[in-house]
Amino acid sequence: MTAPVFVVESFETFENTAAGGDGRYVLDGPEGRHAVSVKRLHAGEDVVLTDGAGRWADCVVLDTEGKDRLILRMDPVREEAPQEPRITVVQALPKGDRGELAVETMTETGVDAIVPWSASRCITQWKGERGLKALGKWRATAREAGKQSRRVRFPEVAEAMSTKQVAALLAAADLAAVLHEEGSEPLATADLPAAGHIVLVVGPEGGVSPDELAAFADAGAKPYRLGRSVLRTSTAGTAAAALLLGRTGRWS
Repeated sequence: MTAPVFVVESFETFENTAAGGDGRYVLDGPEGRHAVSVKRLHAGEDVVLTDGAGRWADCVVLDTEGKDRLILRMDPVREEAPQEPRITVVQALPKGDRGELAVETMTETGVDAIVPWSASRCITQWKGERGLKALGKWRATAREAGKQSRRVRFPEVAEAMSTKQVAALLAAADLAAVLHEEGSEPLATADLPAAGHIVLVVGPEGGVSPDELAAFADAGAKPYRLGRSVLRTSTAGTAAAALLLGRTGRWS
């Protein structure tokens, strides 16, 4: 089992004092409480600290204080470079908590960014305070799933985009793809870039509308299908991302 991952807001304090210190770091607050009171970590156990943006450090537990302070010896901070090609999934808003399920599994799979999309056929629409709360849940889910899957570079969860904004994102991509079962070529045989940016659109349960397909086609996107079965919107992005990660060599 790999070492558990905990999130720090910044390594700046440690780096400013490390030259004249002993490499000790105190993990406190909610993360420290989880490490001490929930995970019940003890001296000698390994942990990883990360800022979720690619910077991370191996640590060893030295001691605990109270219920929420973990005393660590920290190795030098390192940085994981972004992987190529970058994979962004534009996810139409599902009903209920299926949006968090999609974010969780796509994070575990390894996508780099997730864009909520207010498609015309979405039953769920993010507006006002409800939208802000839903976005917060998606971002919290990505953070927790990133920790659980031992990532040190968590996916970015953007603010919800309109169809026009998604089209602009597709226009700038090195590969722009829309999951669509009708008259589409298989994603398994699509020509993939070795680097750059792949943007994949996952529509709602009712499918991508003709107007949306036309707008995306004008932006340079092509329709692709996964297979014979029709997946739920909350699982299609994960399945497609796994296919892309395997074919691009990121899982090799």
